[in-house]
Amino acid sequence: MRVKRLAGAGLNPRLMTGLMLLALVVVSVNLRPAITTVAGVMNQVPGVFNLDPAMLPLLGTLPVLAFGISGPIGPWLAGRFGTGRAVALALLVLAAALVVRATVPALLLPGTFLAGMAIMTASVLVPQIVKANRGTGWWTGLCTMGFGLGAALGAGLVQPLEHAFSGNLPSALAVWAVPALLGAFLIHRAGGPAGDGAARSLAGGAASTIVTRKRAVPLRKRRTAWAVTAFFGLQAMLYFAITSWLAVYLVSRGLAAADAAALLAWFSLAGLPASLLAPVLAGRPAILRIMAPGLGVSVALALLGVLTSPVELQFLMVGILGVVQSAGFGLAMALVVIRSDGPQSAGKLSAMSQGFGFALASLGPLGAGLLHTMTGGWELTFWALAAEAVVLAGAGFLAIRGPLVTVDQGSQQAENVSKASLVR
Repeated sequence: MRVKRLAGAGLNPRLMTGLMLLALVVVSVNLRPAITTVAGVMNQVPGVFNLDPAMLPLLGTLPVLAFGISGPIGPWLAGRFGTGRAVALALLVLAAALVVRATVPALLLPGTFLAGMAIMTASVLVPQIVKANRGTGWWTGLCTMGFGLGAALGAGLVQPLEHAFSGNLPSALAVWAVPALLGAFLIHRAGGPAGDGAARSLAGGAASTIVTRKRAVPLRKRRTAWAVTAFFGLQAMLYFAITSWLAVYLVSRGLAAADAAALLAWFSLAGLPASLLAPVLAGRPAILRIMAPGLGVSVALALLGVLTSPVELQFLMVGILGVVQSAGFGLAMALVVIRSDGPQSAGKLSAMSQGFGFALASLGPLGAGLLHTMTGGWELTFWALAAEAVVLAGAGFLAIRGPLVTVDQGSQQAENVSKASLVR
């Protein structure tokens, strides 16, 4: 009766669904600029914020390190307040962290770490919301495209915003709190008590009719969960290593800082169509069998292309790298959804894959920076990243095999329904 009253008091179901999808996209757009805005102006940070240049690898690593240790926060907040309110709260904290780290130089590193925790809290709940709303591959694709769009906007607009603020870099970084506040408002409106109740009733009703719950089996004992986690972590390690150091590498090749930042933005923009289409194509098993391992090999080849190509071809090579890297992220998000049997399983798999995955990914920016510092060049760094991409291909091969991830040991009937959802 309570669920009916809440649903009746809310908006039209189709309008609520559209609002939820819009809110998810806006949320996704906000989950990368905190990283790419700094990456696009990494060479200016020591002078503006009085930061020791030796601390730059740590600055690039802190957000990802925060991702790795804050994975359980999202599901915990969602259990207490509902998913919509949990994501809204995370974006409010993100907005505060963006302002604090930009306006108080001494808090640049702590503020960056707090921003990473807020991003992770929101990020792990996106697949759970998609699954709870029975979102298709297009939902996941639009969300992953939002991540890429946010990364591109952060990298591409930071220097124009700096000029617009009369050369004030802290203002150009702090202004990104505004879209974070907008995302918090939208997701709170879409995922408030009525929206959460409707989603829970849909998911719970479906589960109660087809699933017989038995003794819970921890995800750490499920090979599929570990394979998905490895795939997510390895592609994230590559992504953050690239976004942290690509602009610095391009400057070392003779490009102006503004041109290098523009190519970093191009890296994200070029991948937008791939991040949209990869989750859609992943819903087709025949394509998934080729895509999962094939993307790792493609990323390896693209990295070596960026390393060996002349400056005149960097626009092309960076674009290719952006396409295959973004497709890998889209597939990683899709695997969380399509390799789980329901919203609760998706939420737990999301927390595990992104928590452990980002803990692994934190080694990317740090390792790339240290290899560059030790060798004085970029050859060993790029070859190491290419080797990692080959390991990514192996993880993708394993992630698409084995049973679906489920929180509980369900009946055979539930397993068959899960397999049918994968085919769809």
